[in-house]
Amino acid sequence: MGNLLVYSGIVTKVRAMEARLLKPEQFEEIANLHNVPEVVSYLMENSSYTDVLDEIDEARLHRGDIEKILIQSLYQDYTKIYRFCSLEQRKFLQLYLKRYEVDLINYCFRIVINHYAEPFDLNYKKPFFDRYSRISIEKLITSRTTDELVENLKGTEYYEPLKKLRDTQSITLFDYDLTLDLYYFSTVWKERKKVLKKKELEIFTRDCGAKIDMLNLQWIYRAKRYYDMAPADIYSLLVPIHYKISTDLVKEMVESSNKEEFYSAMRKTSYSRHYDFGQNLTIEQMYAECLYHLYTVDRRRNPYSIATINTYLFLKEEELKKLTTAIECIRYGLTPGETLAYVGGRTQ
Repeated sequence: MGNLLVYSGIVTKVRAMEARLLKPEQFEEIANLHNVPEVVSYLMENSSYTDVLDEIDEARLHRGDIEKILIQSLYQDYTKIYRFCSLEQRKFLQLYLKRYEVDLINYCFRIVINHYAEPFDLNYKKPFFDRYSRISIEKLITSRTTDELVENLKGTEYYEPLKKLRDTQSITLFDYDLTLDLYYFSTVWKERKKVLKKKELEIFTRDCGAKIDMLNLQWIYRAKRYYDMAPADIYSLLVPIHYKISTDLVKEMVESSNKEEFYSAMRKTSYSRHYDFGQNLTIEQMYAECLYHLYTVDRRRNPYSIATINTYLFLKEEELKKLTTAIECIRYGLTPGETLAYVGGRTQ
């Protein structure tokens, strides 16, 4: 009864928000549109993006401009949920926020390392991060080198791991991305026990542990199939946490000498039924399908818990990825069938 009372307001709010997510048939309609202005008009008339898209200048319908608008919708949803949360539930949302912080820092490293002519355009993110994060966008946008960027993170939890990396030799963008990802997953895995208790800890452990397992599975698959990396190099990519994939099984996959050996080892995992590499799905789509199944089952079994929040934010983030992909496909003149093939998966 306690959880029902604590979560009743949040569950009602989230259900109303989820009802406004795009449905599969709407993505089919979007795929049949002819240009980006038509997509924007469709979303303004048929979706929850009306308010944020109302601000867009129709003369500037570049993919980047639309992505910024769509991200603001995600931030708005996070804020709506945050307002309904108790102090304890807000601690979970702060833990969840780390993913957005890592994405922001990764973006800044890309800008600095690639020496873009117009380095930063983060004003649209500033209100959100000023309110919920210790990261100062005002400081980040002054960075012109990786050293400056790392120093501008001083006072945040990301400073120390990045400073250690900075002091080594021949650092690439990939090294910064990898360090941030490994730090993120390791930190969230440790901090979950401080933030959550009992059933909620069990739910998040299952969700986070499975996500780590599947990311490691993806990275092993990509490293072997596309880059022919040596086992020692593959091990350096992996999150050092094993939830349902044992150390021995990871070793078997990493050190497999051919595709058949890899597939044989992969089929021994509990995730293998979701990772049918014979399907016409990309590795990202299979990952999303598996997480969709995991999150929605958890929410169905535990509706008055963090599973409701976790599942909604996942669905929203997936919707944004699919919308961005669909817009890019339409921009390049792909057929509706090709667009849907790239979008793949499901929305709800």
